[in-house]
Amino acid sequence: MDMELELIIMNIINFSGESRSLCMEAISYAKNGHFEKAGRALEEAGEKLSEAHQSQTRLIQEEAEGKGEHVSLLLVHAQDHLMNAITMRDIANEFIELYRSIRKIEGAGSHE
Repeated sequence: MDMELELIIMNIINFSGESRSLCMEAISYAKNGHFEKAGRALEEAGEKLSEAHQSQTRLIQEEAEGKGEHVSLLLVHAQDHLMNAITMRDIANEFIELYRSIRKIEGAGSHE
């Protein structure tokens, strides 16, 4: 495996990992009622995810052009990280909306 390919793979792993961590941070913010912070963390997570996806797209395009390398365990690992980050972003969005709804219901109940 050449150094350029390793760098691309490590970018996928790094950006995906950062995205996943930011999604978990966003959920924690939302759980504590800090929805603006949650939104900012989720936005940053999306940016990191976009970076990872761009690296993945580059590899796919190279393969489509016949320039692809063999599939390595490291590449499979990177893909796993990326898919987990995408799933975590989707789950984080749902959790944030749930926490927002819970806060509204709790707020409405406290006024009675």
